[in-house]
Amino acid sequence: MLHTNSMVTDLSSFRIDNRYVKLPKHFFSHVQPTPLKAPKMVCFNDELAREMGIDPGEKEDWTRVGAGQELLEGMEPIAMKYTGHQFGMYNPDLGDGRGLLLWESYGPDGRHWDWHLKGAGMTPYSRFGDGRAVLRSTLREYLCSEAMHHLGIPTTRALFMITAKDPVMRESIETAAALMRVAQTHIRFGHFEYAAYHQGPEAVKTLLDHTIEMHFPELLEVPESERYVRWLEDVVSRTARLIAQWQGVGFCHGVMNSDNMSIIGDTFDYGPYAFLDDFDAGYICNHTDQGGRYAYNQQPQIGFTNCQLLAQSLTNIMDEDDLRRALRRYETVYNSSFQQVMMKKLGLEQQGEEDMSLIMDLFSMLHENHIDYTLFFRGLSTRHTRGNAPVRDLFVDRSVADRWLERYEERLASENRDPAERDAAMCATNPKYILRNYLAQEAIQDAQQGIYQTAHKLLDVLKRPYDEQPDNEHYAALPPDWGKHMQISCSS
Repeated sequence: MLHTNSMVTDLSSFRIDNRYVKLPKHFFSHVQPTPLKAPKMVCFNDELAREMGIDPGEKEDWTRVGAGQELLEGMEPIAMKYTGHQFGMYNPDLGDGRGLLLWESYGPDGRHWDWHLKGAGMTPYSRFGDGRAVLRSTLREYLCSEAMHHLGIPTTRALFMITAKDPVMRESIETAAALMRVAQTHIRFGHFEYAAYHQGPEAVKTLLDHTIEMHFPELLEVPESERYVRWLEDVVSRTARLIAQWQGVGFCHGVMNSDNMSIIGDTFDYGPYAFLDDFDAGYICNHTDQGGRYAYNQQPQIGFTNCQLLAQSLTNIMDEDDLRRALRRYETVYNSSFQQVMMKKLGLEQQGEEDMSLIMDLFSMLHENHIDYTLFFRGLSTRHTRGNAPVRDLFVDRSVADRWLERYEERLASENRDPAERDAAMCATNPKYILRNYLAQEAIQDAQQGIYQTAHKLLDVLKRPYDEQPDNEHYAALPPDWGKHMQISCSS
């Protein structure tokens, strides 16, 4: 593997570090990327690059790095070891099976970024896999991580993706691809499970101290007797807030295994995800999930279950009462966060005694009448200028909508906000444009033919999800019948 400074990209504004590799060696394995052939840069995130201190005008310089053909001076690629509970069952054989952490960089604003190359080839944790990523899943992650970011939901980001000539066998022969995923950290709940169940209390403490120093530095000022419980309370709270945001925008993760949970509360590991179309509280977007463990309406409970699994990995270094105290934060934070999310979606500023009844009856109405989730709330956000028609027209029986709207109007009477101001606030909360599965599928189908303009245009639309975008109305339309309730495979 070539280590080079030959790239013309100016990295002088970078500060490079590799702090994770200073942990004990059992936490990772040094692995060189396996090069891909004839790589091509197909998506590059100019906006993110600038935030990170990279000149987007020199994007082609990163193609060889993305293909695993070249490492820059300072890159020290490693595959991280972790374990986790998958569909409720503990799996000790997990780890970065197709991705490598290359280095850590600091942008001009001082923000820390992990660079993780997905699709870099086999590692000691690949099990029976080939260590590769394919075009369809790579593009899906690129699209959704950026869509989530612009919706204002914590997430990993996509810096760039490349394709290559190498064939990859899945259900059929597919095109190889690789994604440069960046995030403030790649530490998962599963890292702590690995430390606890395979290395012992000292390893857990080492990992916890490392995590706090890197990602929760404000806790270093807290007395050690309180530091760990404060940290766990923070992690639990971030997780609860994240899932409340998912529920609010109708996002289904699909694979909420404990090894897919970020320790800092980012949306992490995009696989068979979906945004709701016709509202179905029990919607399952992952066709592998036969029992509906990770259905939309199960996500809040699974978030708590994963926090319990994290707490269990800390039992030898923390008091059980402290663990229980931290876990109690989940229900409190989730309930308050979810109510705040829904109040904003409904344009309500002052809490009322009947608000949760109004909200839950709304969800029941959407479910029973199979109403498009995004279009309903967007229609509700323009009533001052467009009236009730955009909401009523979603219903076969408009009287159902009328009854709820009458209750809603009575509730608004207790608010003091100007209706035009309310509409503006609601439009800034309820997106018009989401990454519907059929839109992602159309972008993938064109990309498989070498046509990337569809994906690029979709990304441009998703960068402004709350704007009207009159020229892009068709992206906000109801999905075609073939595009509803799609289930996505885990294979990638």
